[in-house]
Amino acid sequence: MPTVTMIGGGQLARMTHQAAVALGQRLRVLAERPDDPAAQVTPEVVLGAHTDLAALRKAAVGSHALTFDHEHVPTEHLETLVAEGVNVQPPPGALLYAQDKLAMRRKLAELGVPVPPFTAVESAADAIGFGDEHGWPFVLKAVRGGYDGRGVWMIDDRAEAETVVADQLAHGVVLLAEQKVDLKRELSAMVARSPFGQAAAWPVVETVQREGQCAVVIAPAPELPDARSAEATELALRLAKELGVTGAMAVELFETHDGRLLVNELAMRPHNSGHWGMDGAVTGQFEQHLRAVLDYPLGDTSPLAPVTVMANILGAETAPEMTMDERLHHLFARMPHARVHLYGKGERPKRKIGHINILGDDVAEVREQAERAAHWMSHAIWTDGWDPHE
Repeated sequence: MPTVTMIGGGQLARMTHQAAVALGQRLRVLAERPDDPAAQVTPEVVLGAHTDLAALRKAAVGSHALTFDHEHVPTEHLETLVAEGVNVQPPPGALLYAQDKLAMRRKLAELGVPVPPFTAVESAADAIGFGDEHGWPFVLKAVRGGYDGRGVWMIDDRAEAETVVADQLAHGVVLLAEQKVDLKRELSAMVARSPFGQAAAWPVVETVQREGQCAVVIAPAPELPDARSAEATELALRLAKELGVTGAMAVELFETHDGRLLVNELAMRPHNSGHWGMDGAVTGQFEQHLRAVLDYPLGDTSPLAPVTVMANILGAETAPEMTMDERLHHLFARMPHARVHLYGKGERPKRKIGHINILGDDVAEVREQAERAAHWMSHAIWTDGWDPHE
């Protein structure tokens, strides 16, 4: 049975390992530390940095495919591995568009895909000119490396543009400016594609962001017209083909009040917006990603319930005195139907330390349960005031 190497030892690699076990495969991970989430559970760990070509080579030896739990591996290293015969999936030519937001914006515009107005920012004057033309406030983004609200600034006026741009450029950060979209909500269209060219799509979901970070995912997206759902799915499938993507890919979208869809981000790997499918779909994203990068036939993506809601367990400002194990005990006593996924990570404010999936029939009811359960696991407080000891 094949060995797959995944670069990065985070929770995505940890959950991919779970899927690999079920399929009889071995997942090797390149992790920076032995206590990284994936390194805690997989028997094949190579310790090293994703920026170190020697470490990448060591991790790749004997593997049938090399893939990623993040987008930050230098493209030139991946091209070297490909030249040396390593099966890199997705290929570096596709991964570039998940690594570099400016390259992605330009490519999507070239393909006629709707994106917010944008420009490269090489000086404060560029930013100010963009704000004057497209309106204040606007969004300033680091072209590489930002996620979960990091590397993103909402620029309100000229003075702030001067200050932030000067500071970031002085630190070597490459920037772009993007029009602030008057959006109704955020959606995600997840698909998977194999090297053979087979593709599959999950239902389009709604993602709820708090402070720039995904907090809740509702599958399928409530009250999304069939035509718009089909538009989002067809767009994601088209992009996967046109960009040469293999494996799982998330296309994060803005839905505007007037019904338009604009592409916000691309992620060419398993993604937070697909965690619901671990329990809520016939084939979840982690198994599907393995199938895809190994060029297996893809699995059925049909949902298993009318509604699945995923809520992230985000670290509290102050970690509770109650242990995580005791919190889990109380959660199961009260909500035996909750599907819990913990990542083996220490608790820090806003850190993603796990997620909970709840399946059901009513969106409001299922969402309330999922958020209540996730808040309990992070804060040891029931949002409805329930006391387990009364």
